[in-house]
Amino acid sequence: MIIDLTKTKSYVDFLKRLKDKIRTSRVKAALSVNAQMILLYWEIGNEILLRQESEGWGAKIIERLSTDLRGSFPEMKGFSSRNLKYMRKFAEVYPDSEFVQQSAAQIPWFHNCILIDKVKGAEEREWYIQQTIQNGWSRSVLVHQVETDLYNRQSGLTHNFDRTLPAPQSDLAKETLKDPYIFDFLTVGEEAHERDLENQLVQNITRFLLEMGVGFTYLGRQYNIEVGGQDYFIDLLFYHLRLRCFVAIELKVVEFKPEYAGKINFYLSALDDLVKTEQDNPSIGIILCKTKNKIVAEYALRDMSKPIGVSEYKLTEAIPEELKSSLPTIEELEAGLIEDL
Repeated sequence: MIIDLTKTKSYVDFLKRLKDKIRTSRVKAALSVNAQMILLYWEIGNEILLRQESEGWGAKIIERLSTDLRGSFPEMKGFSSRNLKYMRKFAEVYPDSEFVQQSAAQIPWFHNCILIDKVKGAEEREWYIQQTIQNGWSRSVLVHQVETDLYNRQSGLTHNFDRTLPAPQSDLAKETLKDPYIFDFLTVGEEAHERDLENQLVQNITRFLLEMGVGFTYLGRQYNIEVGGQDYFIDLLFYHLRLRCFVAIELKVVEFKPEYAGKINFYLSALDDLVKTEQDNPSIGIILCKTKNKIVAEYALRDMSKPIGVSEYKLTEAIPEELKSSLPTIEELEAGLIEDL
């Protein structure tokens, strides 16, 4: 004999509780406030998890629940079976309601869905949440950062910041820079020269700044400084608002060589003497190379007096814009345009 679970008192009580939660939440925040909506989604997902564990309900119950909730709240979006599965998964990966309230609920729902789909580690997901909150990343920017593995790219930079910068600024500098940088918007070939790379970076300055990260302000290319009556030119010069310092970048389309460190050390000395004001922190140099030998780079920076980082850049085939979009809208979820979890 097959028992229809949806007709049992247990299910009827469960459905009534969810309806009451939804109505209460609508009174408090009308579900238009992002944090309140996400907390509601977590509560629904958590209720589903608990009931499936205690009552032994299978996956089919979600389809019935979706039908009943949409019937009771026809004017509301978000109760498709697929979105309910996201809610269940959301509660599963974030079992701590306090963390949800303080962190996950501070970013939009589909940002959370992106992280559920694309990031498996809890620590990495939490890192992307905090970066999204701090930097105000849109959906597309978050997808770009996840797909280019920003989490891991911020831990491999070769630098001498710990020795040449005071603790607060050295820590921020390490968080700000990355290795490698991904230039998926460039079309330069294998035989490109530094000037070709520079030209295209400047032509795509908006996307270049996106890859550099929040806080970088572009000041110019081939920035002229005069030392001892001779002209010298820095490939690219930026100012970083959080670091409060100038950032000089030297581009190299070949493997890193030790003499590159001496050259940018010279540029930083000139910037600090001739351009930096009393309100600015010491200037930082970044050498962007096609490749680097980490040991060689570490030796080259060991006795340099100025803060310098050495990073690689990667030229990858551009991702079509239609593939860069994060996840569909709630309406598209309702239409069933994504795969089941």
